[in-house]
Amino acid sequence: MDDDKKNLSSDKEEEEFPQYIFVKDVLDLHGFFPEQAVEMVEEFLNQAIDLNLDTVRIIHGKGRSKMKWTIYQVLKQHPAVEQFHDAPPEAGGWGATVVRLKKS
Repeated sequence: MDDDKKNLSSDKEEEEFPQYIFVKDVLDLHGFFPEQAVEMVEEFLNQAIDLNLDTVRIIHGKGRSKMKWTIYQVLKQHPAVEQFHDAPPEAGGWGATVVRLKKS
């Protein structure tokens, strides 16, 4: 029976992940550490600018986490950020942040 399990798993082709992840208007950081978020948020914002998005949303989760504080530090320093605030309740409330980007 162990041979059957080995054959089944070896028959499956390994899925390849895309080299690039395409940005939409939402970045969900659940499952990431604050240290990882800095680079992810900066890249997300840069791609959003390239896509000419006016507004994006970053989901960081609720609670007394370092994640939201870390994201706010990035947003305060990013030159393309015009304004940011908690999302409305239907979009995550204080567990998400809405970011308005400057017009280019």
